[in-house]
Amino acid sequence: MRTRISFTQADEMLLARDEVLASGCSERELRDHVSTERLIRVHRGQYVDGEAWRKLWPEGRHLLRVLAVRRASPGAGPVFTHLSAAALWGLPLYRVADVLVHVLIDGARHSRVAAGVARHEAQIVDEELAERHGILCTSLTRTVADLARTTHLEAAVSAADAALRSVAVTGQDYDEDAALTWRETLGAHARPGRRGVRQARWVTDFVDGRAQLPGESVSRLQLFRLGFSAPELQVPVTGSEGDRYFLDFGFRGSRAFGEFDGEGKYLEPGLRRSDTPLDAVLAEKRREDDVRGVTGWSIVRWGHAHITSPDALGRRLAAFGVFPPG
Repeated sequence: MRTRISFTQADEMLLARDEVLASGCSERELRDHVSTERLIRVHRGQYVDGEAWRKLWPEGRHLLRVLAVRRASPGAGPVFTHLSAAALWGLPLYRVADVLVHVLIDGARHSRVAAGVARHEAQIVDEELAERHGILCTSLTRTVADLARTTHLEAAVSAADAALRSVAVTGQDYDEDAALTWRETLGAHARPGRRGVRQARWVTDFVDGRAQLPGESVSRLQLFRLGFSAPELQVPVTGSEGDRYFLDFGFRGSRAFGEFDGEGKYLEPGLRRSDTPLDAVLAEKRREDDVRGVTGWSIVRWGHAHITSPDALGRRLAAFGVFPPG
Protein backbone atom coordinates (compact mmCIF):
# COMPACT_ATOMS: atom_id res chain seq x y z
CA MET A 1 0.00 0.00 0.00
CA ARG A 2 1.42 3.37 -0.99
CA THR A 3 1.73 6.09 1.61
CA ARG A 4 1.42 9.88 1.79
CA ILE A 5 3.86 12.15 3.56
CA SER A 6 3.71 15.64 5.02
CA PHE A 7 6.26 18.35 4.36
CA THR A 8 7.87 17.68 7.75
CA GLN A 9 8.15 13.96 7.02
CA ALA A 10 9.67 14.65 3.62
CA ASP A 11 12.20 17.03 5.16
CA GLU A 12 13.22 14.37 7.69
CA MET A 13 13.50 11.64 5.03
CA LEU A 14 15.94 13.57 2.86
CA LEU A 15 19.59 12.76 3.59
CA ALA A 16 22.50 14.95 2.52
CA ARG A 17 25.62 13.27 1.17
CA ASP A 18 27.61 14.45 4.19
CA GLU A 19 25.05 12.90 6.52
CA VAL A 20 25.26 9.55 4.75
CA LEU A 21 29.07 9.54 4.90
CA ALA A 22 29.09 10.71 8.53
CA SER A 23 26.95 7.69 9.44
CA GLY A 24 29.89 5.43 8.61
CA CYS A 25 29.11 4.78 4.95
CA SER A 26 32.14 4.94 2.67
CA GLU A 27 32.19 6.52 -0.81
CA ARG A 28 32.27 3.07 -2.36
CA GLU A 29 29.38 1.85 -0.21
CA LEU A 30 27.39 4.93 -1.13
CA ARG A 31 27.86 4.16 -4.83
CA ASP A 32 26.84 0.54 -4.21
CA HIS A 33 23.73 1.61 -2.28
CA VAL A 34 22.68 3.87 -5.15
CA SER A 35 23.32 1.22 -7.83
CA THR A 36 21.23 -1.33 -5.90
CA GLU A 37 18.60 1.31 -5.08
CA ARG A 38 19.04 0.86 -1.37
CA LEU A 39 19.42 4.62 -1.54
CA ILE A 40 17.74 6.79 -4.17
CA ARG A 41 19.63 9.82 -5.42
CA VAL A 42 16.89 12.43 -5.60
CA HIS A 43 19.13 15.31 -6.71
CA ARG A 44 22.83 16.03 -6.55
CA GLY A 45 24.04 15.40 -3.03
CA GLN A 46 20.58 14.42 -1.71
CA TYR A 47 19.35 10.89 -1.03
CA VAL A 48 16.40 9.02 0.43
CA ASP A 49 15.96 5.45 1.67
CA GLY A 50 14.99 3.25 -1.26
CA GLU A 51 12.36 1.18 0.54
CA ALA A 52 10.61 4.30 1.85
CA TRP A 53 10.79 5.89 -1.62
CA ARG A 54 9.10 2.95 -3.32
CA LYS A 55 6.11 3.19 -0.96
CA LEU A 56 5.36 6.81 -1.79
CA TRP A 57 2.69 8.25 -4.04
CA PRO A 58 3.97 10.50 -6.87
CA GLU A 59 3.10 13.60 -4.83
CA GLY A 60 5.48 12.57 -2.05
CA ARG A 61 8.28 11.69 -4.45
CA HIS A 62 7.96 15.01 -6.22
CA LEU A 63 7.93 16.90 -2.92
CA LEU A 64 11.23 15.21 -2.02
CA ARG A 65 12.70 16.30 -5.36
CA VAL A 66 11.58 19.87 -4.73
CA LEU A 67 13.18 19.90 -1.27
CA ALA A 68 16.37 18.41 -2.68
CA VAL A 69 16.63 21.12 -5.34
CA ARG A 70 15.91 23.80 -2.75
CA ARG A 71 18.68 22.48 -0.48
CA ALA A 72 21.13 22.52 -3.39
CA SER A 73 20.23 26.11 -4.39
CA PRO A 74 21.97 29.23 -3.06
CA GLY A 75 20.30 32.10 -1.22
CA ALA A 76 16.51 32.21 -1.13
CA GLY A 77 16.39 29.57 -3.83
CA PRO A 78 14.30 29.52 -7.00
CA VAL A 79 10.58 30.11 -7.34
CA PHE A 80 8.97 26.71 -7.83
CA THR A 81 6.15 26.49 -10.33
CA HIS A 82 3.77 24.10 -12.12
CA LEU A 83 3.91 20.55 -10.70
CA SER A 84 6.54 21.50 -8.15
CA ALA A 85 4.44 24.34 -6.75
CA ALA A 86 1.48 21.93 -6.70
CA ALA A 87 3.51 19.53 -4.54
CA LEU A 88 4.26 22.35 -2.10
CA TRP A 89 0.57 23.27 -1.96
CA GLY A 90 -0.37 19.64 -1.31
CA LEU A 91 -2.37 19.29 -4.52
CA PRO A 92 -2.88 15.88 -6.16
CA LEU A 93 -0.76 14.98 -9.18
CA TYR A 94 -3.15 12.50 -10.77
CA ARG A 95 -1.25 10.08 -13.02
CA VAL A 96 1.49 12.60 -13.71
CA ALA A 97 4.81 10.93 -14.46
CA ASP A 98 6.94 14.06 -14.91
CA VAL A 99 10.07 13.71 -12.75
CA LEU A 100 11.48 17.16 -13.54
CA VAL A 101 11.42 19.87 -10.90
CA HIS A 102 9.95 23.10 -12.31
CA VAL A 103 11.26 26.57 -11.47
CA LEU A 104 10.86 30.09 -12.85
CA ILE A 105 13.73 32.07 -14.34
CA ASP A 106 14.13 35.72 -15.28
CA GLY A 107 15.17 35.82 -18.89
CA ALA A 108 16.82 33.14 -21.00
CA ARG A 109 20.26 32.91 -19.41
CA HIS A 110 20.01 29.20 -18.65
CA SER A 111 19.22 26.05 -20.55
CA ARG A 112 15.67 24.83 -20.46
CA VAL A 113 16.41 21.53 -18.73
CA ALA A 114 19.51 20.63 -16.74
CA ALA A 115 20.21 18.27 -13.84
CA GLY A 116 16.56 17.27 -13.55
CA VAL A 117 15.30 20.87 -13.37
CA ALA A 118 13.04 22.49 -15.98
CA ARG A 119 13.35 26.26 -16.11
CA HIS A 120 10.41 28.33 -17.30
CA GLU A 121 10.59 31.88 -18.57
CA ALA A 122 7.52 33.69 -17.31
CA GLN A 123 6.39 37.11 -16.23
CA ILE A 124 5.01 37.11 -12.73
CA VAL A 125 3.71 39.78 -10.35
CA ASP A 126 3.93 39.85 -6.57
CA GLU A 127 0.31 38.68 -6.18
CA GLU A 128 1.22 35.49 -8.02
CA LEU A 129 3.99 34.61 -5.56
CA ALA A 130 3.63 32.79 -2.25
CA GLU A 131 5.72 31.06 0.37
CA ARG A 132 5.05 27.49 1.48
CA HIS A 133 7.05 26.02 4.34
CA GLY A 134 9.59 28.80 3.85
CA ILE A 135 9.99 28.01 0.13
CA LEU A 136 9.06 30.42 -2.67
CA CYS A 137 6.50 29.21 -5.20
CA THR A 138 3.67 30.44 -7.36
CA SER A 139 0.37 31.28 -5.65
CA LEU A 140 -2.37 28.69 -5.39
CA THR A 141 -4.43 30.16 -8.24
CA ARG A 142 -1.40 30.74 -10.47
CA THR A 143 -0.27 27.16 -9.82
CA VAL A 144 -3.66 25.74 -10.76
CA ALA A 145 -3.83 27.97 -13.84
CA ASP A 146 -0.44 26.72 -15.02
CA LEU A 147 -1.45 23.10 -14.48
CA ALA A 148 -4.74 23.69 -16.28
CA ARG A 149 -2.80 24.88 -19.33
CA THR A 150 -0.05 22.29 -19.39
CA THR A 151 -1.19 18.96 -17.91
CA HIS A 152 -3.72 16.41 -19.10
CA LEU A 153 -7.32 17.23 -18.25
CA GLU A 154 -7.73 14.60 -15.51
CA ALA A 155 -4.76 16.01 -13.59
CA ALA A 156 -5.87 19.60 -14.16
CA VAL A 157 -9.40 19.00 -12.88
CA SER A 158 -8.15 17.03 -9.86
CA ALA A 159 -5.76 19.79 -8.84
CA ALA A 160 -8.31 22.55 -9.43
CA ASP A 161 -11.01 20.77 -7.41
CA ALA A 162 -8.61 20.19 -4.51
CA ALA A 163 -7.45 23.82 -4.55
CA LEU A 164 -10.99 25.17 -4.55
CA ARG A 165 -11.93 22.76 -1.78
CA SER A 166 -9.14 24.16 0.38
CA VAL A 167 -10.56 27.69 0.17
CA ALA A 168 -14.32 27.13 -0.02
CA VAL A 169 -15.16 24.01 2.02
CA THR A 170 -15.33 23.69 5.80
CA GLY A 171 -16.53 20.28 6.93
CA GLN A 172 -19.50 19.74 4.63
CA ASP A 173 -20.30 23.44 4.22
CA TYR A 174 -19.60 24.83 0.76
CA ASP A 175 -19.11 28.61 0.60
CA GLU A 176 -20.56 29.54 -2.79
CA ASP A 177 -19.36 33.15 -2.55
CA ALA A 178 -15.80 32.12 -1.76
CA ALA A 179 -15.93 29.59 -4.61
CA LEU A 180 -17.15 32.23 -7.07
CA THR A 181 -14.45 34.70 -6.04
CA TRP A 182 -11.71 32.07 -6.34
CA ARG A 183 -13.01 30.91 -9.72
CA GLU A 184 -12.95 34.50 -11.00
CA THR A 185 -9.36 34.87 -9.84
CA LEU A 186 -8.43 31.62 -11.56
CA GLY A 187 -10.11 32.73 -14.77
CA ALA A 188 -8.11 35.96 -14.80
CA HIS A 189 -4.95 33.90 -15.32
CA ALA A 190 -6.28 32.44 -18.59
CA ARG A 191 -4.83 35.22 -20.71
CA PRO A 192 -5.25 35.15 -24.50
CA GLY A 193 -2.32 33.94 -26.53
CA ARG A 194 -0.91 31.53 -23.96
CA ARG A 195 -0.51 27.85 -24.75
CA GLY A 196 -3.38 25.78 -23.37
CA VAL A 197 -5.57 28.78 -22.53
CA ARG A 198 -8.68 27.13 -23.98
CA GLN A 199 -8.36 24.14 -21.65
CA ALA A 200 -7.62 26.46 -18.72
CA ARG A 201 -10.85 28.35 -19.33
CA TRP A 202 -12.78 25.10 -19.53
CA VAL A 203 -11.30 23.92 -16.23
CA THR A 204 -12.22 27.26 -14.64
CA ASP A 205 -15.85 26.73 -15.60
CA PHE A 206 -15.85 23.06 -14.56
CA VAL A 207 -14.03 23.21 -11.21
CA ASP A 208 -16.03 22.22 -8.12
CA GLY A 209 -14.60 22.07 -4.61
CA ARG A 210 -17.14 19.56 -3.36
CA ALA A 211 -15.15 16.70 -4.89
CA GLN A 212 -13.22 15.24 -1.95
CA LEU A 213 -10.65 13.05 -3.69
CA PRO A 214 -8.92 12.95 -7.10
CA GLY A 215 -10.97 9.85 -7.94
CA GLU A 216 -14.15 11.86 -7.44
CA SER A 217 -12.81 14.67 -9.62
CA VAL A 218 -11.95 12.28 -12.45
CA SER A 219 -15.34 10.61 -11.98
CA ARG A 220 -16.98 14.02 -12.48
CA LEU A 221 -15.04 14.47 -15.69
CA GLN A 222 -15.95 11.05 -17.07
CA LEU A 223 -19.60 11.56 -16.11
CA PHE A 224 -19.59 14.83 -18.03
CA ARG A 225 -18.13 13.08 -21.06
CA LEU A 226 -20.89 10.47 -20.79
CA GLY A 227 -23.61 13.12 -20.85
CA PHE A 228 -24.29 13.54 -17.12
CA SER A 229 -23.96 17.30 -17.40
CA ALA A 230 -24.64 18.16 -13.76
CA PRO A 231 -25.01 15.23 -11.33
CA GLU A 232 -25.70 16.28 -7.76
CA LEU A 233 -22.58 16.27 -5.59
CA GLN A 234 -22.26 15.42 -1.89
CA VAL A 235 -25.97 14.70 -1.62
CA PRO A 236 -27.16 14.88 2.02
CA VAL A 237 -29.25 12.04 3.45
CA THR A 238 -30.61 11.79 7.01
CA GLY A 239 -30.47 8.24 8.35
CA SER A 240 -33.08 6.36 10.34
CA GLU A 241 -31.56 7.47 13.65
CA GLY A 242 -30.70 11.03 12.62
CA ASP A 243 -27.22 10.41 11.26
CA ARG A 244 -26.18 12.71 8.41
CA TYR A 245 -24.64 11.07 5.37
CA PHE A 246 -23.24 12.62 2.22
CA LEU A 247 -23.22 10.61 -0.99
CA ASP A 248 -20.68 11.49 -3.69
CA PHE A 249 -23.16 11.65 -6.59
CA GLY A 250 -26.91 11.70 -7.01
CA PHE A 251 -28.64 10.46 -10.18
CA ARG A 252 -32.21 11.58 -9.60
CA GLY A 253 -33.58 10.19 -12.87
CA SER A 254 -32.31 6.71 -12.01
CA ARG A 255 -33.10 6.97 -8.28
CA ALA A 256 -29.51 6.01 -7.51
CA PHE A 257 -26.51 7.32 -5.64
CA GLY A 258 -22.97 6.94 -6.91
CA GLU A 259 -19.91 6.44 -4.72
CA PHE A 260 -16.28 6.49 -5.78
CA ASP A 261 -14.71 3.69 -3.72
CA GLY A 262 -10.93 4.05 -3.70
CA GLU A 263 -8.83 1.63 -1.65
CA GLY A 264 -7.47 4.45 0.48
CA LYS A 265 -10.91 4.92 1.99
CA TYR A 266 -10.40 1.61 3.81
CA LEU A 267 -6.63 1.11 3.97
CA GLU A 268 -5.00 4.51 4.55
CA PRO A 269 -5.20 5.66 8.20
CA GLY A 270 -5.26 9.30 7.11
CA LEU A 271 -8.34 8.80 4.93
CA ARG A 272 -10.47 6.21 6.69
CA ARG A 273 -12.76 7.23 9.53
CA SER A 274 -12.41 4.00 11.53
CA ASP A 275 -9.55 2.47 13.50
CA THR A 276 -9.04 -0.56 11.26
CA PRO A 277 -9.82 -1.51 7.65
CA LEU A 278 -12.40 -4.05 8.89
CA ASP A 279 -14.13 -1.40 10.99
CA ALA A 280 -14.18 0.89 7.96
CA VAL A 281 -15.80 -1.78 5.76
CA LEU A 282 -18.45 -2.60 8.38
CA ALA A 283 -19.22 1.08 8.97
CA GLU A 284 -19.61 1.63 5.24
CA LYS A 285 -21.98 -1.34 4.99
CA ARG A 286 -24.15 0.01 7.83
CA ARG A 287 -24.17 3.43 6.19
CA GLU A 288 -25.19 1.97 2.82
CA ASP A 289 -27.98 -0.14 4.33
CA ASP A 290 -29.32 2.89 6.19
CA VAL A 291 -29.27 5.08 3.06
CA ARG A 292 -31.06 2.44 1.01
CA GLY A 293 -33.63 1.96 3.73
CA VAL A 294 -34.60 5.62 4.16
CA THR A 295 -34.46 6.64 0.49
CA GLY A 296 -35.38 3.56 -1.49
CA TRP A 297 -32.57 4.46 -3.88
CA SER A 298 -29.90 2.05 -5.06
CA ILE A 299 -26.18 2.65 -4.65
CA VAL A 300 -23.58 1.98 -7.34
CA ARG A 301 -19.91 1.95 -6.42
CA TRP A 302 -16.89 2.21 -8.67
CA GLY A 303 -13.13 2.39 -8.28
CA HIS A 304 -10.02 3.51 -10.13
CA ALA A 305 -10.37 0.80 -12.77
CA HIS A 306 -13.76 2.23 -13.79
CA ILE A 307 -12.61 5.84 -14.35
CA THR A 308 -9.83 5.11 -16.82
CA SER A 309 -12.23 6.09 -19.63
CA PRO A 310 -15.83 7.26 -20.09
CA ASP A 311 -16.74 3.90 -21.58
CA ALA A 312 -15.44 1.98 -18.57
CA LEU A 313 -17.50 4.09 -16.16
CA GLY A 314 -20.50 3.99 -18.48
CA ARG A 315 -20.49 0.19 -18.49
CA ARG A 316 -20.29 0.11 -14.71
CA LEU A 317 -23.24 2.49 -14.33
CA ALA A 318 -25.31 0.69 -16.97
CA ALA A 319 -24.89 -2.60 -15.10
CA PHE A 320 -26.77 -0.94 -12.22
CA GLY A 321 -29.42 0.68 -14.41
CA VAL A 322 -27.94 4.18 -14.37
CA PHE A 323 -27.93 5.95 -17.72
CA PRO A 324 -27.36 9.56 -18.85
CA PRO A 325 -30.52 11.70 -18.84
CA GLY A 326 -32.44 12.01 -22.08
